[in-house]
Amino acid sequence: MKEVKIEDFKVTEPIKLDGTLNDWDLGASEEKLEDHLEDTRQKLGELQDTLYAHGKYAVLVCLQGMDTAGKDSLIREVFKDFNARGVVVHSFKTPTVLEKRHDYLWRHYIALPERGKFGVFNRTHYENVLVTRVHPEYILGENLPDINSLDDINAEFWEKRFQQINDFEKTIQQNGTIIFKFFLNISKDEQKDRQLRRLDKPEKNWKFSPGDLDERELWEDYRKYYEDAINRTSKPHAPWYIIPSDDKETARVIVAEIMLQELKKYKDIKEPELEDDIKAKISEYRERLKND
Repeated sequence: MKEVKIEDFKVTEPIKLDGTLNDWDLGASEEKLEDHLEDTRQKLGELQDTLYAHGKYAVLVCLQGMDTAGKDSLIREVFKDFNARGVVVHSFKTPTVLEKRHDYLWRHYIALPERGKFGVFNRTHYENVLVTRVHPEYILGENLPDINSLDDINAEFWEKRFQQINDFEKTIQQNGTIIFKFFLNISKDEQKDRQLRRLDKPEKNWKFSPGDLDERELWEDYRKYYEDAINRTSKPHAPWYIIPSDDKETARVIVAEIMLQELKKYKDIKEPELEDDIKAKISEYRERLKND
């Protein structure tokens, strides 16, 4: 199997989504990919145990992608071997009435993982510069000062919002959160095939909504705004990774490998040692337990 090289996927300079790949050949069969993923996720699970004991870092995994990009199944397969208490998944839907009474980042801030844990955002704070750019009328529902009509939602408004997102990520990174941002990049043809499977298989019908077809018609708009968001917010402290996702198994291996390789760079993440006076009495404590 070919090596997963982080630099093939990490966004370090402005990109054009039309020039990025939807498919990637790792030179391995589906069986070998599954075996490699199992090995990698076990190592990630062990690393999370150490992360918890260390208690100084949290990990935030942000997943974005068009409908049917494979976010749900990626979460299920990549984090399967984690301690259930070590990873918390949040799927952000349309903001509630309560959430709209706060700034748009509030619901994401309160969902951040605590130190020692992984947090997964299935759709993220980036919806606020993606869906709302395709449908700017949604901004009016936020009841913001100085936003009284669609004319007020101008270039300056979006510039401020991108700066707010960059500041948000910089703040949490400086306070111990390691950030991964993955864009699952599927082709329009692959999306069509996956939506058809939802209709063809009765057990998958529940995943389909007629609104999905309406959003598909806005494919080019979404791609344009994804490209803009990625280019404006891929920073050294919180880079974007574009993951070819027409093949789900390959995408999962790439995501898991990127996380493992990057987290291994944190040489200070290790289990704490016992204090010397406790360590010196290990034999005594053992005898006390045996004689209990």
